Amino acid sequence: MSDTRLLESSGFRLFWASDTVSMTGSYVTMVALQPLIVNVLHATTTEGGLLQAARWLPYLLFGLVAGVLVDRYRRKPVLVGADLIRFGLVGLIPLLAAFDRLSMPVLIGLIAAIGMLSLVYDAAHQSILPRLVPKSRLTEANARLGQTDAAAQMVGPALAGGLVQVVGPATAILVDAVSYLASGLLLMRVKVAEHIERPESRHLGRELREGLAWVYRHRVLAPMAYTAHVWFLFNSMVTAVLPFYVLRTLGFDAAALGLIIAVGGVGGVLGALLSMRATRVLGAGPTIVVGHWLTPLGYVLIPLSGHGTVGLVLLCAAQFAFGFGLGVDGPPEMAYRQSVTPDRLLGRTNATMRSLNRGAIVLGAPIGGLLAAWLGIPSALWIGIAGLTVQAVAITLSPIRTIS
Repeated sequence: MSDTRLLESSGFRLFWASDTVSMTGSYVTMVALQPLIVNVLHATTTEGGLLQAARWLPYLLFGLVAGVLVDRYRRKPVLVGADLIRFGLVGLIPLLAAFDRLSMPVLIGLIAAIGMLSLVYDAAHQSILPRLVPKSRLTEANARLGQTDAAAQMVGPALAGGLVQVVGPATAILVDAVSYLASGLLLMRVKVAEHIERPESRHLGRELREGLAWVYRHRVLAPMAYTAHVWFLFNSMVTAVLPFYVLRTLGFDAAALGLIIAVGGVGGVLGALLSMRATRVLGAGPTIVVGHWLTPLGYVLIPLSGHGTVGLVLLCAAQFAFGFGLGVDGPPEMAYRQSVTPDRLLGRTNATMRSLNRGAIVLGAPIGGLLAAWLGIPSALWIGIAGLTVQAVAITLSPIRTIS
């Protein structure tokens, strides 16, 4: 299947379109939440870390079980249902704010509920793609989705920055609610053949162990999982305190924060565009390794930045390197995981890796907030960068570098 024929697949086209809409809305919320909690709800750095952790807590608590359930049932209805319910929950944020009923505890609870639905959605989302495209085109399809994510990271934050200035951060989040509704309606139209293998008897514990064993006993998937967990742990420490560093320490506004994040999207688009070429030239393994090094190398610029134009340029450069690294290494990493995993284990494999990655955020984000409160924001940033460097060294020495 050529690049053109991939896009001629109506199922993949609709799936891709739903991703585009949903991700754009999600990046609007990601940016709008920061001035909402910092300037409106007057959150502390610790509360900011707890809010970020709440988004991913369901992954830590229920991620493995979600993988089992996704492997038991058809994935399209799961995707549609999760989108429609998230439409309602996200819409509650601006509604409560309008009636002055929004507080940090309430917001944390809503974000945790949205995270629970996102957990199930993500497991089904990553597992349905091999049903929409042939295995030989998984890298290409994942690159397309990566480009979508990166493009949304450009459009969403820029849109959010303007909306926050005009209508306020809470109202700006309405864009995300509508995006979930649009995504669900698009996914309803996707035609996909799903044949679920139904064993004579089911045992939750045995199914959980089977999924864990596949990931953590695999020669390549195991180091891929472990280094990813470390990456998410220390990256979340940086991202938890970054908005406070930008908005409070350096004194930039929401528009500047949106610009910084949007530049990361530019890097992501370019990385995703070059990902397939890099995979062909270097091989999948070396491409993944290079991508993992770009985050700590880029993040070094954050604590070195300061006030004014020069500081803003350094922050944008750091985010560009971060986005470029994700764009480069994401498609070959995901394609490898999807291609080597049997369909009956895809839900558990994706949920295991993604859930424990997000579980690392549950630990890392509050730790980052606490370190910022105890040692200061620059020290918290340097500790996160050091941890990201350790994972880059580890992945360089692992069998991942040998995959083609």
